Amino acid sequence: MDPSPLPLLLLLFSSLTLLPPTFSQSSNSSSTPAINSNSVLVALLDSHYTELAELVEKALLLPTLESTLTSHNLTILAPQNAALERDLDPEFRQFLLQPRNLKSLQTLLLYHIIPNSHIDPLRASDSHHTLAGEVVPLSETAVTELRSIVRPDGVIHGIKTLLIPKSVQEDFNRRRSLASISAVKPSGAPEVDPRTHRLKKPAPPVPPGAPPVLPIYDAMAPGPSIAPAPAPGPGSGKHHFNGHAQVKDFIQTLLLYGGYNELADILVNLTSLATEMGRLVSEGYVLTVLAPNDEALGRLTTDQLSEPGAPEQILYYHMIPEYQTEESMYNAVRRFGKVRYDTLRLPHKVVAREADGSVKFGTGEKSAYLFDPDIYTDGRISVQGIDAVLFPPDEAVPPAMGVLPANRKPPVIVKKKHKRGRILEAACQFGVMTRMSFCQ
Repeated sequence: MDPSPLPLLLLLFSSLTLLPPTFSQSSNSSSTPAINSNSVLVALLDSHYTELAELVEKALLLPTLESTLTSHNLTILAPQNAALERDLDPEFRQFLLQPRNLKSLQTLLLYHIIPNSHIDPLRASDSHHTLAGEVVPLSETAVTELRSIVRPDGVIHGIKTLLIPKSVQEDFNRRRSLASISAVKPSGAPEVDPRTHRLKKPAPPVPPGAPPVLPIYDAMAPGPSIAPAPAPGPGSGKHHFNGHAQVKDFIQTLLLYGGYNELADILVNLTSLATEMGRLVSEGYVLTVLAPNDEALGRLTTDQLSEPGAPEQILYYHMIPEYQTEESMYNAVRRFGKVRYDTLRLPHKVVAREADGSVKFGTGEKSAYLFDPDIYTDGRISVQGIDAVLFPPDEAVPPAMGVLPANRKPPVIVKKKHKRGRILEAACQFGVMTRMSFCQ
């Protein structure tokens, strides 16, 4: 082995050890400039502009401002704490503090910093470039504390309100408009009209509280139901009213009023009409119920009630798909003489006319007087008490009910308490309600 390279290696090693030890330190310290305690940036963090200092820390701007101070003096337009705490729109403040909007928060804060300390904010004609890259017109600033803090590398002026650059305002408006349409209501597939073979036009939107688009007959259950719950009807699914609570209130009113216990039993126990009425009212429909009193319902035979669907058909003929009060019906018959009201029992109508200062429904022995006016009125359901059960004109009056004279006078209003449950006993006897617990 040739020993000649050994002195060269020793010489190289000795030269490396003689290098100044500050070489590597100086290369590292140049990337992070040191900020002394008399800096304007330190003064801002310790000043009474606490809201601005907190936002600067949340926006992670301290490294950026430290590096800027190595080449520029800074002028900071510091808003008052009230401008950032109380006067700022809460929705805009929430937008700035969201992590995804960090860039907008940084732009907003840099818009208040000018890389020049020799400016006069009171000269409204001047405009200066900010660290945000946009020009701030000093005419928009209302200076409250001129030269509030002065340091060798910068100055802080107190201003009254927050300055918002156009880019941040546009970003906020864009985010807000996107938030309003972010939840898109799903729509079904287009439907084809089988008659014209063309696409059906979608129905216009219905504002809350407006009358339903479908007629009430299309929203009703498909047929009379004997089960405790009705068959579902084609409702819209938009319940703007609490119909079930209103129906419950109206049935409780019948019980407290007295003389209409049998009707309440039919609505709640013998049929499911109370539930269906609640669903219709929730959909936005209105109803007027001509309520026969206990004496009138007591004349019904058990054969009539035992037939499937008979109680529903009887009460459907006593329900008018309109909201009428005693005053409105009396004014109508006084003006027009005879008025035909639609009922929920298609295609039959109930005829009303004026008689002896009251409203008389039906004709001849099938007639009934308005006996107890306005038992219940809440704007969606109206209940008018009558003294007989109504039947369509093409149906014969059952013999067991007897024939009432056509020229009878309106009955004298005498409140009587009748025994509750006669209709239910008849239903249990003929097997209509055998599965209910109270028939055991």
